[in-house]
Amino acid sequence: MGLIDRMNTVVKAKINKILNKFEDPRETLDYSYEKQLELLQNVKRGVAEVTTAKKRLELQKVKLEQNIQKLDEQARSALKAGREDLARIALERKSTSQAEIESLVKQIADIAKEQEKLMMTEKSLSAKIETFRSTKETIKAQYSAAEAQVKITESVSGISEEMSDVGLAVQRAQDKTEGMKARASALDELVESGTLEDVTGGTKDDIDRELSKIKSKSDVDEQLEAIKKEMGK
Repeated sequence: MGLIDRMNTVVKAKINKILNKFEDPRETLDYSYEKQLELLQNVKRGVAEVTTAKKRLELQKVKLEQNIQKLDEQARSALKAGREDLARIALERKSTSQAEIESLVKQIADIAKEQEKLMMTEKSLSAKIETFRSTKETIKAQYSAAEAQVKITESVSGISEEMSDVGLAVQRAQDKTEGMKARASALDELVESGTLEDVTGGTKDDIDRELSKIKSKSDVDEQLEAIKKEMGK
């Protein structure tokens, strides 16, 4: 289990590193802002639904109050007509309506409290979201500026590295050129000394080279005898 846990940790770390590499904080901030706006919309819908429910109960209460007034008038009219039985029925209905009104009043009060809570929540959430929006835009602007600076710096660094590569290439070319010059000079010297045969069109063979050496030696001997004579005088 220890090895498996370590492997899981390593895998998660690598995944997080990859995600961090491709994650754009600006997109993350915008997504968070959108989710907060969705939450705010849900709260607003809740406020609207509660308000509608309260309004419906209030309308029902008004109808019951109007019905109570009507039942009271019917009871009075029935008594005037000598119909106590009808008056009793009207009053019983009136009593039932009054009980319903009392229940509605309690329900309306409870819904009003819920409505007030939701409205306070909406107000607080709206303020927080607006603060987040302002902070989000500030962070995005700072990130964009930093990103631009990084790109500029990377571009300049790239140019410097490229110029450095060019300088190294020039230096290598110069070194090779000097090497080739030295090699050419050495080869010329070897050809002149006869160590190497000139195959580029020269007509001297080994006999010619020996004769040249004899002539050179003879010239040296003659010069040496001339100097001796002068010194003897």
